[in-house]
Amino acid sequence: MQKSVRYNEGHALYLSVAARKDGSKRGYLSKKSTENSRWTEKYFALYQNLLFYFENEQSARPSGIYLMEGCTCERTPAPKVSAVGKEPMEKQQHYFLVLFGHDGQKPLELRSEEELDCNDWVECIQQASYSDIIIEREILMQKYIHLVQILETEKIAANQLRTQLEDQDTEIERLKSEIIMLNKTKEKMLPYQNNHEEEDPDIKKIKKVQSFLRGWLCRRKWKIIVQDYICSPHAESMRKRNQIVFNMVEAETEYVHQLSILVNCFLRPLRMAASSKKPPISHDDVSSIFLNSETIMFLHEIFHQGLKARIANWPTLVLADLFDILLPMLNIYQEFVRNHQYSLQVLANCKQNRDFDKLLKQYESNAACEARMLETFLTYPMFQIPRYIITLHELLAHTPHEHVERKSLEFAKSKLEELSKMMHDEVSDTENIRKNLAIERMIVEGCDILLDTSQTFVRQGKLKFLLAILDRKSHTGSV
Repeated sequence: MQKSVRYNEGHALYLSVAARKDGSKRGYLSKKSTENSRWTEKYFALYQNLLFYFENEQSARPSGIYLMEGCTCERTPAPKVSAVGKEPMEKQQHYFLVLFGHDGQKPLELRSEEELDCNDWVECIQQASYSDIIIEREILMQKYIHLVQILETEKIAANQLRTQLEDQDTEIERLKSEIIMLNKTKEKMLPYQNNHEEEDPDIKKIKKVQSFLRGWLCRRKWKIIVQDYICSPHAESMRKRNQIVFNMVEAETEYVHQLSILVNCFLRPLRMAASSKKPPISHDDVSSIFLNSETIMFLHEIFHQGLKARIANWPTLVLADLFDILLPMLNIYQEFVRNHQYSLQVLANCKQNRDFDKLLKQYESNAACEARMLETFLTYPMFQIPRYIITLHELLAHTPHEHVERKSLEFAKSKLEELSKMMHDEVSDTENIRKNLAIERMIVEGCDILLDTSQTFVRQGKLKFLLAILDRKSHTGSV
């Protein structure tokens, strides 16, 4: 006989008391029994990620406990009147389910008499998970580390300014002592004057000179500080880094514009043409030529908006979080790059149709295309991933090792390099299979060896010469 699961009952009873007093959500709900499908009213209390239910609000001991970690909760429509018997209609209006995420556990069916109360229960159960708190804690910890680094930088700058102010105070004290000495010397040299006489013009001139000197010394000190920072390697590196970011925004703007031309001037008009009574091209050919270029355009429009928002906050440029959002979605480039050569072949075959060729030349004559052909626009996405890699390489070259974004940018660069290598390998394998299949179609009786995906294309020549090579190398596994 299978043993029952043991748990700390005393602690569970303690938590049930805490749930009744301080639970995030408490109240009466109707619970559907799994044995006889009857509805019974129980008093429920949600505490952290534990859901207790009691016979009534005065019960000291819970009737059951549900663990809400990893569960989902959702509203369900009310069952039909015939399915629930003669119960009042108001109790059949607000139902919801608690799903436990695995096949071995039946869902918990609950209902509430009030729609607002039902929505509150669904929202509270959805939030009763420690995994969400852990994720939020990690986000707050990253922000805290970023703020601490900013605070340390500000402390260093404040210390430098404090040192400079102390030097200036010392200089001012020295000048004051000199002025006092000059005043004493002047008083000894001045002849006797009556109290009602005006101040000596020479004294006024001395005071003007002293004021001028104080201002000049202060301006010179600050000018030296500013010039030292402008000429420092850190300032030069930051200028180059900002310029790289500005260039990246300009390149992204141009790339989004090119994708917009590809979608608006070619893809969407050709879709409409394929739906006409006499279509010059089929929908399958349109899909083969353009693949997921529209999805790529939407992705980069979002990325471009994020870049422009970062530029609006200049000189504070934080880009790592944008690449964190972009990286998981760049896998859509794999399908585009893998089938790029095939899409160009389909386009070349479609151009043999005079109606399609005429229509395509009409689209290409659009002023927005700037005399560029459709093949040119289909090639632009092929170079976007390498362009990101080069940009990140240049950005890292001018990013200090202690910079808050250093590790994130290095991680983004490594992921892009892995994706680029993967796409290159897939393109090579795909092109190898297509070339082998093209040669196999040229042979009248076919060739089973060429249908093996492990064969490697070496060179294409005349058919007789190819058959001789196949006879000699059929055992080597290469073509």
